[in-house]
Amino acid sequence: MKRRYVTVDVFTDRMFGGNPLAVVLDAGGLSTAQMQAIAREFNYSETTFVLPPRDAAHDAEVRIFTVNSEIPFAGHPNVGTAFVLASRGDTSPARLEFEEKAGLVPVEILRENGRVVGAELTAPQALKRMTRLGVDQAAACLSVSAGDIVVERHPPHIVSVGLPFLVVELASRDALRRARPDAAAFARIFPRDDSDAVYFYTCDVPPAEQPSDLQARMFHPGASGLSEDPATGSATVAIAALLADLDARRDGELSLTIGQGVDMGRPSLLLTRVRKQAGAVVSAHVGGCCVNVMEGIFHLAGAE
Repeated sequence: MKRRYVTVDVFTDRMFGGNPLAVVLDAGGLSTAQMQAIAREFNYSETTFVLPPRDAAHDAEVRIFTVNSEIPFAGHPNVGTAFVLASRGDTSPARLEFEEKAGLVPVEILRENGRVVGAELTAPQALKRMTRLGVDQAAACLSVSAGDIVVERHPPHIVSVGLPFLVVELASRDALRRARPDAAAFARIFPRDDSDAVYFYTCDVPPAEQPSDLQARMFHPGASGLSEDPATGSATVAIAALLADLDARRDGELSLTIGQGVDMGRPSLLLTRVRKQAGAVVSAHVGGCCVNVMEGIFHLAGAE
């Protein structure tokens, strides 16, 4: 069987920005080992595989692989996969619902002048606050000083709405720019609470990088050691949920525009909104634009 694939850049409105994603459209019959090998061949931060849903009430089962392993949920793979599926049909749905390891993931399709331009996901799980880490531990992972880390709103903290990340606030845009991943510190600290990645951000956003409310970066283990992600939807929606949970407002919708990837030449823009009722977070969302890049066909012998 011929397998179709599409690659897209996610959380950007222009080619070669944002976070690249490969979407394999005809994944039925592929084994887990074959999916992992294909993801490693694409060598993107994630590759998705679209399968028929287990429940006909849903639109697809989506499996997500990094170059190293399958993961239960991720942000830009959901946004990009929904964009691809909605862009290819004669009639485009307003909403898709994906079955994933972390649960059901609803994704709303974003349009401009009737044209599909992106998507917005709803996090599949409620906000979970897990292990808190010391400032010195977090600083070591990022090769910054303890004084560069802000703890007034929250300490370095592993949080999740489907995939866990250590989140760290930095005091300045300069500290964000200077940060470098330290392999020895990562090895001492991770994995912990099923997390192996650090998402760090600052509220110190220069005028040239606005309308972003925050600027962020994310370090994680890749195929050849520690690497950086240009746009991390699952971490972005988790930090949005955390900041909304910490906000004194008890009801309403809190929105943040978050930039990422600027320091690695792949600028990304992620749009978040979090709904609160009676002081509790009831839903968290992240979305953005996508751009088609490539498409093609491959044949994998023995996978029918």
